[in-house]
Amino acid sequence: MTPLPDLPDTPGTPAIPGFEIPGELAATQTKVNGVAGRAFIEGLPARAAEFLDRWDLTVTGPSMNGMAALVLPVVRSDGTPAALKMQIRDSESEHEWLGLRVWDGAGIVRLLDHDEDTATLLLERLDESRHLSDVKDSREAVRILAALLARLTAVPGPDGVRRLADIAADMLTGLPDALPRVPDLAARRIVADCGAAVREVLGEPGDRLLHWDLHFDNILAAEREPWLAIDPNPLVGDPGFELLPALDNRYDEDEVLWRFDLMTDVLDLDRQRAAAWTLGRVLQNTLWDIEGGEPVQGMQMRIGELLVEGRL
Repeated sequence: MTPLPDLPDTPGTPAIPGFEIPGELAATQTKVNGVAGRAFIEGLPARAAEFLDRWDLTVTGPSMNGMAALVLPVVRSDGTPAALKMQIRDSESEHEWLGLRVWDGAGIVRLLDHDEDTATLLLERLDESRHLSDVKDSREAVRILAALLARLTAVPGPDGVRRLADIAADMLTGLPDALPRVPDLAARRIVADCGAAVREVLGEPGDRLLHWDLHFDNILAAEREPWLAIDPNPLVGDPGFELLPALDNRYDEDEVLWRFDLMTDVLDLDRQRAAAWTLGRVLQNTLWDIEGGEPVQGMQMRIGELLVEGRL
């Protein structure tokens, strides 16, 4: 773990055992969020000290991180293990606490406390050493993911959380300008077909509470249940918009059809609507790539092609 270079000390902030800011987190935040990301990184020592004190927590191990958050393993004053999650407050994280509160631990990590202003969360401690991606049998892993997804999407979405209808409308608005920036004509046709599919279902965006990022590394082993989801980006919409991460993570073209069929069966989804919203997810990822100046992903184009051809 490479510490962030030239991070200024925060006056009056006590040393925290095990606390370290990884260089990859700092680099990602600076790249994605610019000045706000840098400010978030520089404020982490003070934020950690504040919430350790506010919630009477003791650090029990070294810092952990993903692409967007720093997590400290902690124990509460009553001896309960927990995890202190610190992240920048943005459109993806601002309602994470609300989604977790609505789910109330059913198939997902339990929320113990939160600070809405900073999107800081105190979470149930899971086994961070065991991800669902460690399960060698990919079909068994998909079965586990699908069962969790069915539970999560059974819950109606609460007021105040972003709506798929708005996100889909924004995608269609941006599509005409994005299409000419896809140089490969075959890929451009697939992206255009994704837009056409979204237009067909735009009037029925759904009302379920979605995780929005349920892939194999966002499912951890736990004590109260064998596996629990983590890191939701709550969204209200159609469960078909949830399927793509399980199709492209640990990608195997020979399994795409099987995975899609399993998930639509377990979630009791209409296959055509699910296919359309999965194409919507391909479109969203592709628009993000184009906006970031990245080439479109061949794997996503292949999944889109299979869906467009009706082979799913």
